[in-house]
Amino acid sequence: MEILNGKAVAKNLNERTAKRVATLKERGITPGIAVIYVGDDPASAIYTRNKDKMALRLGMNSQLMHLPATATQEEVMAVLQEYNQDPMIHGILIQSPLPKHLDEHALVQAIRPDKDVDGFHSMNVGRLYNNEPGNYPVSCTPRGIMTMLDHYGIELAGKRVVIMGRSILVGRPLQALLINRDATVTMVHRHTKDPEAFTRQADILIVGIGQPQAVTSELVKPGAIVIDVGIHRTEKGKLIGDVDYDSVKEVAGMLTPVPGGVGPMTIASLMAQTVDLAEWSIRDDQ
Repeated sequence: MEILNGKAVAKNLNERTAKRVATLKERGITPGIAVIYVGDDPASAIYTRNKDKMALRLGMNSQLMHLPATATQEEVMAVLQEYNQDPMIHGILIQSPLPKHLDEHALVQAIRPDKDVDGFHSMNVGRLYNNEPGNYPVSCTPRGIMTMLDHYGIELAGKRVVIMGRSILVGRPLQALLINRDATVTMVHRHTKDPEAFTRQADILIVGIGQPQAVTSELVKPGAIVIDVGIHRTEKGKLIGDVDYDSVKEVAGMLTPVPGGVGPMTIASLMAQTVDLAEWSIRDDQ
């Protein structure tokens, strides 16, 4: 069984991103990312801090706007519109989850599509599903998964891929990316009858269901490539995924670990996509 080392692939990607940032800086342009974080969710605090540190480490301009949990829709929207108009900011993201009184969908749709670094704006999602040519951002975790598969030379055309989980963050955009690469994609979810019948046929099984260690070896085709998107912390502080690693490693051909698999690829892809947006903005201005 081969480990798909997302940490190593992300390191390689970050090195390439840093070189691209340096090239842009030589032209007088510093790629800029703005993260809007509302409230005091502990996980969000860690994620936003990590994104900020990584952007600064790669030589980028990073703006971290932390608003109190009492911030109104209008107050968050006002900050967002400032970043929309700021030529120094090329990518904007709103850290989820937001306090319940805020309309996250409306805020995401208010981000300029050409600054939508998370790839969640309906215009960018539509372009992805239509497999349109041209430049537009896509969801960072799916992008990171595709980058990792490509790094390991995994052929996608004609492969049977099963995605467990249909979230708008991972499952749905990943389905589109894989279909666009000529894979045969099946999506299973909580209403799927006999999901094992599908998962055991998968050449590539991608799991993002938010259930700790729910996928065991019985659900996996021998020799399959298994990608674990989940991340959970046990009472003892250990990080685990949606896949029962110890069980599945006995049957899988390739497997991502948790931590060190998909997680590092998400942040690395976010940084790379910010630089994409900066580069595309130059072409659009010319």
